[in-house]
Amino acid sequence: MALRLTVSAVRSVTGPNHAYFLGSGLRRSHSCSRKPSLRASAAKMASSESESKTPSCFKIIDSHLHVWASPEEAASKFPYFPGQEPTLPGHVDFLLQCMEEAGVDGALIVQPINHKFDHSLVTSVLKKYPIKFVGCCLANPASDGSGIKQFEHLVLQDGYRAVRFNPYLWPSGEKMTNEIGKALFSKAGELKVPVGFMCMKGLDQHISEIEQLCADFPSTVVLLDHFAFCKPPINDEEGLVFSRLLNLSRFPQVYVKFSALFRVSRSQFPYLDLCPLLSQVVSSFGANRVMWGSDFPYVVAECGYKGAKEAVQLIAKEISLSSSDLELIMGATFTQLFMPT
Repeated sequence: MALRLTVSAVRSVTGPNHAYFLGSGLRRSHSCSRKPSLRASAAKMASSESESKTPSCFKIIDSHLHVWASPEEAASKFPYFPGQEPTLPGHVDFLLQCMEEAGVDGALIVQPINHKFDHSLVTSVLKKYPIKFVGCCLANPASDGSGIKQFEHLVLQDGYRAVRFNPYLWPSGEKMTNEIGKALFSKAGELKVPVGFMCMKGLDQHISEIEQLCADFPSTVVLLDHFAFCKPPINDEEGLVFSRLLNLSRFPQVYVKFSALFRVSRSQFPYLDLCPLLSQVVSSFGANRVMWGSDFPYVVAECGYKGAKEAVQLIAKEISLSSSDLELIMGATFTQLFMPT
């Protein structure tokens, strides 16, 4: 049984088949960093710590980010979904610039809501950079079942390697455990494609569905996006929800993304209030079922893209995480899952 995280525990922490990802040249047009002066020493410490402990062959992989069309691309060939026009840049050239500056070697691109079920933009990026990016498509839970064939096409024809379940796209009143949801989840297992869950409104609203799907289809791998949106608990109810997240470790197919730290932390960079949470998740799941993600481009305005990587290194140092566990979280877990030998 997973241990329950207490409110006091949180308050105490305030103060060869591997297709290795390669870099590429690119033009520079936007700033990838937002680094207030108060962060300078912390960022420098993270950088020096990484350089001293990380072997040169270690590849850093971002398990969660998005790209969308530039306004010019949207006007010509990759239109935004009506009402979902982005308010910040997220085109691939900007991403490549940020990754190069941060020393990130590859990433999983998650289909953005800005293009909804039109995957043409992300597909074009995957085809252009096949050894740098892996694609995660967006499940279409339409009641007519058309999304199942679309999903199969995206995997078998366009090469997507994961699929995202957004419960808020299900028809009103329907759950992810309805007939369509089960068919999509089962098909994912058949195709050996992990399913990522976005529980933006709280894990407590969806955990029963996730548990049922995991129990019914044990061969389908699960990714919990953004720490399942569990913030450091400030009351017993939130502590109970976090303990239920830890208890999901009983399903061996469940992985946790330590991603979008700015969304789940209650503090500023480097988000040290997440220290006890990461420590307990690693204890429950093992570092080989935890992976880092930035949530680009949203992270750029928060702590900068490079800062997203540095925050994990600082948190790892704070909890005395071993170098081998840090390597797993920063890329090896992803590689083992998506590119097994």
